[in-house]
Amino acid sequence: MAAHLTTFLKHLWLDADDSRRLVTPAVLKDLTARVETSEQTHTGQIRICIEATLPMSYLWRVGPERSLQQVIRERAMMMFGKLGVWDTVHNNGVLIYVLLAEHAIEVVADRGIASQISGAQWTELVSHMSEDFRAHSYQNGLTRAIDDVSSELTRHFPRRPADGLQGSSTHINELPDNPVLL
Repeated sequence: MAAHLTTFLKHLWLDADDSRRLVTPAVLKDLTARVETSEQTHTGQIRICIEATLPMSYLWRVGPERSLQQVIRERAMMMFGKLGVWDTVHNNGVLIYVLLAEHAIEVVADRGIASQISGAQWTELVSHMSEDFRAHSYQNGLTRAIDDVSSELTRHFPRRPADGLQGSSTHINELPDNPVLL
């Protein structure tokens, strides 16, 4: 019960301004440019969502039947759908979801890329981000995550000349490149 109360208080303490303090306009610009550049090498789509806290409707789900980690995964999956990451031509969108209140990181990959990459590889990516986050190097963690995801997308879904480039008759950038801050 005390742990549950602590979780609620932690989520009440933070708000969207905490996400904006962590990801300054300069960091936001850098991450957006990195995603944009990355997507020139593959046909995948990368989205980043940084959320300060879970909405109360999610916090109420935590209990004997559902752990906090399960609820965080549910929220990441919901954001995957809400941000349209699932709706790419090649089913190769990837969401990097960060929940600040719990220092939680979830990677949600659409079926096209998920079938190509093992769970161990995703776990390693999250582990690298966690190391950087523990050192309060959030930009480095997110940058490394973008690079790691991009490397896998380039390996499995490389961009070919026939795929076209931004501004050509074939529009390749299916989703916005900027991180979402909530």
